[in-house]
Amino acid sequence: MTNVKKKKKEDSYDDCWMYILLLTTLAILLESAKSYTFVFKGVSLTYSLFLLPLVFFIANYISKKYDYKKAVAAISISGVSFVLFTAIMSFALGERLILSNVSGEFCAYVVSQFLNLTLYVFISNNTKSPYLLIFLNYLFSLIVFYMVYTLIYLNIILFDTYWLGYFTTLGIQFLICLPIAYLDKKTTKKKWT
Repeated sequence: MTNVKKKKKEDSYDDCWMYILLLTTLAILLESAKSYTFVFKGVSLTYSLFLLPLVFFIANYISKKYDYKKAVAAISISGVSFVLFTAIMSFALGERLILSNVSGEFCAYVVSQFLNLTLYVFISNNTKSPYLLIFLNYLFSLIVFYMVYTLIYLNIILFDTYWLGYFTTLGIQFLICLPIAYLDKKTTKKKWT
């Protein structure tokens, strides 16, 4: 009987590292895409707005498929990785690394990810995870990300164009979060112990 248990334990393969690598890659791509902008109805927006909801989804998926600790590790690794990527790219391009740029993005990323993950685990454990609560969690996390980012990095809350860009970005991400929340609801959940 114990041989069967040992064999099953040895046969199981922990592929969590692939999702951590995916989250890290998306976080680095999120950092890279902020330099590229497009104009939508007179507002300049970055391409990173399409990636941010996916970053939250991957972190939630890791917590759902594996556990909360692995999701925390994934967020930590991805946050440190995009800071290192920024530092290396600044050095490679011969640019000066501005600490407020990196710290604002890092704080926004980490605070919003941990808030998202904590609320997501609470919703998953204490409710039947209704679609609306999952969707609102994604939106709330996006709002927190942009507010922390604005307060630390941009420091331009008073400009009218900022608010137009802010609400346009959240509107586009609102549309992106609709199918992501549906997909999140349809994935099976691991029982937390």
